[in-house]
Amino acid sequence: MDVPYALRHAAVSTWLNAGVPAPQVAEWAGRSVDVLHRVYAKCIHGQDGEAMRRISEATKG
Repeated sequence: MDVPYALRHAAVSTWLNAGVPAPQVAEWAGRSVDVLHRVYAKCIHGQDGEAMRRISEATKG
């Protein structure tokens, strides 16, 4: 049973790190967004720059 879980974990981590929105990943994985944030938060890295760019773009007036 470890292999299916490991494969799903790898896929979900990859999708999240690729910037796929959490609600879409949750739907694909058959999980809730809450579970994704709780379980996979440690897996998401390297998106700070993109997040800051989006915030900057959204707040330009």
